[in-house]
Amino acid sequence: MGSTGDKVKGMANEAAGNVKQGVGKATDNDRLRAEGVVQEKKGEAQQKVGKAKDAIKKGVDKA
Repeated sequence: MGSTGDKVKGMANEAAGNVKQGVGKATDNDRLRAEGVVQEKKGEAQQKVGKAKDAIKKGVDKA
């Protein structure tokens, strides 16, 4: 997957995780809240992978 795809999927996972956390908090559902935290962290990691791919590509393009 390309860097843009990683970043987009990361943002989507992060947003979905935030929603799950909010719903879990509103409904007092600790499991749903925990799933939201995990999904948000997964999204953050995916975005970092996309940014790293961008940085590597820029470095290769300069060489």
